[in-house]
Amino acid sequence: MKATLEKVSTLERKLNIHVPATEVQAAFHNAYQSIQKHVAIKGFRKGKAPLQTVKSIYGDRVKQDVVNDLVQKFYSSALREHALDPISFPTIEFDALDEAADFAFTAEFEVRPEVQLKQVEKLNIRREKYEPKASFVDDTIQDILKSRATPVPVLEDRPAQKGDIAIIDFKGFLTDKELENGAAEDHELELGSNMFIPGFEDGVIGMKAGAASEIKISFPADYHVKELAGQPVTFKVTLKKLMKKDLPELNDEFAKSLGKYESVADLKKAISDDHEKREQKRIKDALKDRVVRALVEKNPVDVPKALLTEQKKSLVKDMETRMSQQGMPAEQFEEYKEKWDSDFNETASFMIRSSFLLDKIASDNNLKATDADLDAKFVEYAAQTGIELARVKEFYGDEDRKSRLRYQLTEERVIDWLLSKADVKEVSREEIEKLDAAETKN
Repeated sequence: MKATLEKVSTLERKLNIHVPATEVQAAFHNAYQSIQKHVAIKGFRKGKAPLQTVKSIYGDRVKQDVVNDLVQKFYSSALREHALDPISFPTIEFDALDEAADFAFTAEFEVRPEVQLKQVEKLNIRREKYEPKASFVDDTIQDILKSRATPVPVLEDRPAQKGDIAIIDFKGFLTDKELENGAAEDHELELGSNMFIPGFEDGVIGMKAGAASEIKISFPADYHVKELAGQPVTFKVTLKKLMKKDLPELNDEFAKSLGKYESVADLKKAISDDHEKREQKRIKDALKDRVVRALVEKNPVDVPKALLTEQKKSLVKDMETRMSQQGMPAEQFEEYKEKWDSDFNETASFMIRSSFLLDKIASDNNLKATDADLDAKFVEYAAQTGIELARVKEFYGDEDRKSRLRYQLTEERVIDWLLSKADVKEVSREEIEKLDAAETKN
């Protein structure tokens, strides 16, 4: 065998492989012998048919088998000879196969990029400072009260206002044509909930019970029904009844009714603690993202086309599933996919580059998660969830799950290492949002 290597591009390689006729003849001979041993041909005992007869019957099939065997055997040999580690499946091209002649084929593929770390220390990172929002606890309690409110009639003589529940009949018209699925009777509409297209609820606000009105508005330009987007519409509305929400009294008894609190003070503390926990997690996740983005920005890595295609395909598939669950029609998703194609591409590229860099840093600094790290995480999960340790281990007995967890733990260790060597500046959420907006704009 003779194998020569061509460098097509930074990551693309092409092997030109030449197999001598003696190897080709041996492959054919082995293939025919294998068939001869196992087939029954009329007029001969099983395994006793002459090779020439076998050749005349199975010649075409053997050719394909021989091609596959030769390519597999000598492609692998050529990879070992040139110390190559392909990151994609090869594209194989070959000449016509002749049993008595040499056989030549080419294999094109991509190799893993050589990752060179240019800057991993002193990365400039902004960390958001946790600043509790003073009104959050009161706002949350107000939402809880509203969720347990009892609708009661509005007895005073006044117009509808934001927060009321309007019981309405309505019918929509496009010019003089009645709007399909645009009518209802005794419909309950909470004013200010933004459940209707913009302008409709504003048109009801100010009406009194028993009154009728025409509300002239337009569908939004990006309305999900394409034929209606931007179209003017007139709704004939009758306000039949006006209700309002009667909120329960906030006291210790109400707090106890929620199930696990002894007092209003206990409820407020739980809300505050939970809010801080979620905010700290959000801040930590955002910090992690900034570290990785800074790392990718300072350390360029070539992205294999094959990996980019597969990663992008995976991102699109995940998004399609989520959008479908939210009710987006398939044809509308196609438009969405086309509109955000460059974003899918950019995200896929970033994920691949960051993965190469994190792996390189983990290897160079002995940061890869070990079996002991996995065992410790299993114990932690069991303690957090109350699930038996044996069941947690059984769940992660699946190699894919275990591999994902190992990568996650390795990633966490690398990010902690990067942060320990970074220039971290703590700033307010408002400042971070301004800086992020400015970077996005640029």
